[in-house]
Amino acid sequence: MVYAANSNLLPYNSPAICNRMASSLPLQLRLPPPTNPPFLRHRPIQCAADRQALFNRIAPVYDNLNDLLSLGQHRIWKRMAVSWSGAKAGDCVLDICCGSGDLAFLLSERVGYDGKVTGLDFSQEQLSIASSRQNSLSKPCYNNIEWVEGDALNLPFSDGTFDAITMGYGLRNVVDKRKALEEMLRVLKQGSKVSILDFNKTTQPITAAIQEWMINNIVVPVASGYGLAEDYKYLSKSINEFSTGKELEELALEVGFSTSRHYEISGGLMGNLVASR
Repeated sequence: MVYAANSNLLPYNSPAICNRMASSLPLQLRLPPPTNPPFLRHRPIQCAADRQALFNRIAPVYDNLNDLLSLGQHRIWKRMAVSWSGAKAGDCVLDICCGSGDLAFLLSERVGYDGKVTGLDFSQEQLSIASSRQNSLSKPCYNNIEWVEGDALNLPFSDGTFDAITMGYGLRNVVDKRKALEEMLRVLKQGSKVSILDFNKTTQPITAAIQEWMINNIVVPVASGYGLAEDYKYLSKSINEFSTGKELEELALEVGFSTSRHYEISGGLMGNLVASR
């Protein structure tokens, strides 16, 4: 399924040219998803159905909760992830598990007039909000973004398509991390990078205790104010089942990346994997 600027349906390889560069990403965006947006299905999505339903369900308040729960810090982490991707003016780039579009908008600003951004997600509701934000912001540069409903484990793109790939808070949620990394490697151009931001599964007991306390005493209670306490309780389990930074580095090398490095940020609460093809 593909969304394009102004809700026009475009094929994946349609050009969308910016008239000027956008300067910054606004802090607060509270837009409801449009009703019954048009879709074009590319191929079936392989995912845990309950996880897909969860992200559809939390989509209307996802941005507000991110701002509240991180005190706006998630915007700094996302800018770091985009910077680590190495995306530059004129590049063709991909944001996997794009959600409501934060990383895609940042990538759009970076690749500029002649660049192209594709935001892919398995959640129709998240893509609806991303498309609404794109139309509401009305920045000419954002016309270079297309939204695709698709599968991170079966990317609907040709080999060696992209100059850079980002993924924010998605690798922890896919059912097969190895396959997801293999797909990123496949569609990435030689010498290019992937930048993957997510919660960090720390090996430090104190940091792990702080992370667990914050989820149980801040994240879940705040989410309960939106009627989503049960939905956000999955965080602890998903982090515990996630790979450590070292394990992610090793996995990236195993699937074929030439280099990989995991950076701990925000005191080890978050992490960012950077791997080069």
